[in-house]
Amino acid sequence: MNGIDRAELAGFLRRTRERIEPALVGLPPRGRRRTPGLRREDVAQMAGISVDYYARLEQQRGAQPSEQVISALAGALRLTDDESDYLHSLAGYRTRGRSTSARRVSPGLLLVLDRLVDTPAQVLTDSGQVLARNAMAEALFGAPALPGRAGNAFWRMFVDRGSRRIIPEELQPILMANHVADLRATHARRPHDEEVNALIRDLLEASDEFRELWEQHDVAVMRNCTKTILHPQVGPLALASEVLLDSTGEQSLVLYTPQRGTDTAERLELLCVLGGEKFAEPWEVR
Repeated sequence: MNGIDRAELAGFLRRTRERIEPALVGLPPRGRRRTPGLRREDVAQMAGISVDYYARLEQQRGAQPSEQVISALAGALRLTDDESDYLHSLAGYRTRGRSTSARRVSPGLLLVLDRLVDTPAQVLTDSGQVLARNAMAEALFGAPALPGRAGNAFWRMFVDRGSRRIIPEELQPILMANHVADLRATHARRPHDEEVNALIRDLLEASDEFRELWEQHDVAVMRNCTKTILHPQVGPLALASEVLLDSTGEQSLVLYTPQRGTDTAERLELLCVLGGEKFAEPWEVR
């Protein structure tokens, strides 16, 4: 918990209150007033606190409000997730780190995924969990999206060595380093997220390679890149990864397209024909 910034907290509450029209929160319209927006009484009532208590917050007086009060004010003022995080930080509390990174696929990403029929694509969380794959991605990786550690790209990269067999050996070190730097970037955004912290703890315990890379403190979000996948049925695939983020930045749609100047397009056509043929073991790579 950090110190409260009383001046910024007071200003943010006041400006937010004044921008909300009463009708937007179900209050009847009022006559002309010198100040726009909600009254202090309105906010206090909706947040379940006394008017005097709320007035002291806007006047930079009184004790530090509890985290529960701040959450109630965020709801009363109809704050977005980003605004709510900001309000919590002004009051001296850590941001809530929306750890759901959600088990449900973002509707926008799912809409795009459903329309990709000849391009491998999958949706992942920023903690590496595969949430959904189209048929081409299932054929590319040998399995549908799996729950738990079995469907986590970071875990399979470092703990399940068999997963690396589809990556040329000379390319594995840079891909592993990219994975760790990406996970550290996620941890920087959500340092108190229990799901992220549990994954990191387990990886540190299970993998010497992960621990060595983690100690280097490299930070970089994994965006567009190129990679080669050694597919057991159609041979090497030279792919370019294109990453589309949802509005929260916690889920991404990754598309795998053929690199120019290679025969990967033809090999992907063959993979499309093979389609649902199941292979001996699933593998994983981002």
